[in-house]
Amino acid sequence: MEHTDEKIIKKKKNQSGCCSAHEEHHHVENDGHDHDHDHEHNADGSLFQMFLPAIISFVLLLIGIGLDNYFPQNWFSGYVRIGWYIIAYLPVGLPVLKEAYESIMKGDVFSEFFLMCIATIGAFAIGEYPEGVAVMLFYTIGENFQGLAVARAKSNIKSLLDQRPDEVTILENNVATKAKASDAKIGSIIQLKAGEKLGLDGELLSDNASFNTAALTGESKPATKVKGETVLAGMINGNTIAQVKVTTDYKDSKLSRILEMVQNATTKKAPAELFIRKFAKIYTPIVVYLAIAICLLPMLFVNNYVFSDWLYRALVFLVISCPCALVISIPLGYFGGIGAASKNGILFKGSNFLDSISTIQNVVMDKTGTMTEGVFKVQEVIIYHDVDKGEILKMVNALESQSTHPVATAIHNYVGEIDAAIELKNVEEISGHGLKAEINGKELHVGNFKLMDKFGIKYDLDPNEVVYTTIAIAYNKKFAGYLTIADEIKEDAQEAVNKLKALGVKVTMLSGDKTNVVQFVARKLGITNAFGDLLPEDKVNKLNEIKAKNQTVAFVGDGVNDAPVIALSTVGIAMGGLGSDATIETADIVIQDDKPSKIPMAINIGKQTKKIVWQNITLAFVVKAFVLILGAGGLATMWEAVFADVGVALLAILNAGRIQKMKF
Repeated sequence: MEHTDEKIIKKKKNQSGCCSAHEEHHHVENDGHDHDHDHEHNADGSLFQMFLPAIISFVLLLIGIGLDNYFPQNWFSGYVRIGWYIIAYLPVGLPVLKEAYESIMKGDVFSEFFLMCIATIGAFAIGEYPEGVAVMLFYTIGENFQGLAVARAKSNIKSLLDQRPDEVTILENNVATKAKASDAKIGSIIQLKAGEKLGLDGELLSDNASFNTAALTGESKPATKVKGETVLAGMINGNTIAQVKVTTDYKDSKLSRILEMVQNATTKKAPAELFIRKFAKIYTPIVVYLAIAICLLPMLFVNNYVFSDWLYRALVFLVISCPCALVISIPLGYFGGIGAASKNGILFKGSNFLDSISTIQNVVMDKTGTMTEGVFKVQEVIIYHDVDKGEILKMVNALESQSTHPVATAIHNYVGEIDAAIELKNVEEISGHGLKAEINGKELHVGNFKLMDKFGIKYDLDPNEVVYTTIAIAYNKKFAGYLTIADEIKEDAQEAVNKLKALGVKVTMLSGDKTNVVQFVARKLGITNAFGDLLPEDKVNKLNEIKAKNQTVAFVGDGVNDAPVIALSTVGIAMGGLGSDATIETADIVIQDDKPSKIPMAINIGKQTKKIVWQNITLAFVVKAFVLILGAGGLATMWEAVFADVGVALLAILNAGRIQKMKF
């Protein structure tokens, strides 16, 4: 976004107009950027500088109208009068004339600049000097306001997210030195004062610290982190000094990826935006030809045909037909939706996903890490008497250290430090089953009971009788025992399910965990469709069954195994805090704080955004169609035409801005 904005700012410093949908098309082809109707202005320049040409034209226009109607002067006539209005016209007219010329040189004749130039120069040609100046003046003012609105929308999104400090304090040999955050190396130790923002992702070295994560997640309640836990760029340290070891380059931090996601979101267009862009390319030439017909055809049918009268009607028609209100208000509505979602810790990777999620009929979710905390604790350890319990647990701990699954963390927390003397060979992760490796020339298997079945290892219990998640252990091809691990349901999981049902969305839970554990959680949450013991391909099959009914489906997950299902769904949603990088990259929407209650919130934001966009489309079409008919019939003047163009655009901007203030 940044480099694109700079390019636009340079272009706009001496202009008051805006680019049409057609010129936008050329920007995309020529330099690969997608500018959404370049309504951006110099963010560094003052408002006074931006509006100075309009102020000069406005003052000169008012003086001219006063001398024409209220304080008539003999000298204010003929060439003096014409020259006065030309001087009033030039500050606002020259930039638009220049844009029209450049568009024509690129082969884009029918731009909105061309419409405005024809309309205003035509008004001068038939002696309607004040109206010619007024049309260009109000057009320019409208464009400036639209530019401010777009710049503010983008700035709001960026300020919500780009919370990184430029400098960090690095400790070297207990000496604190300031350095650029972008220059900090992996392994560097950062010292954070109370109230200071973290510049890079890292691992907490202090025993514990409290962090405000509102910038990343929208969550106002501070999060307490303990030694060894991951802390992210943008988090604000609480009231104690903390030390963090950098684990990720500045450009690869989670916040950098979030910024990239949101910046790229404007390149993925919603259907309404794509429609308006195509519509404008066809619509603008048609209205030009219709204006010519309005001017010339009546001479064949009207007895008292007066060329100047019909030319005036045609010019009014051209001013009204300018598609600016549509072309800007629609992307602005989507900017607002993306910004409102970001403020609440929900990242949409494109405005098309705002549209898609608003029509979701099914939400299919993973259990672990999505509806449950994903923080497991070992409940009981059953190791058979002919096996050394301490030794087998050390081996299990060493093997599980090869996995990022929350189960591995639970085992590590229970057993303790990993025994470095244990040598693992041929480590293999079997998707949906567990892990296997060689230790001391013998095979160790750790996973679910499907792993035991796969390798023909016999066991003497019914896994379905155990309520908790069960981790089976086999050593030297003999069943050695099992661990039971429990997970807690997230505190807002019930709220999420209730709100989804209230929105008329069907809820399904899929999990690789044991069926009885999945059913237990589902019953607690009131989910009727729940399936357990699923491999990744089984989840894909279940999702395809729903899609086969021609229904839209969103899948919510957090693990690597969820990436294929997320990619297959209509809308993929990743839990961004605990979620794996693969899942976050594949997903269309990322929930930063892992809260399931953000799922119905995302749907609601999508619905409200779509509603506002269609309100703007309807408003623009209805008002323009009404005034077009009046203009063609000679009942509307240039003043009504200005309202139909600039007035409707400003109303649409105000309407689009409402979403930023809504509570979800």
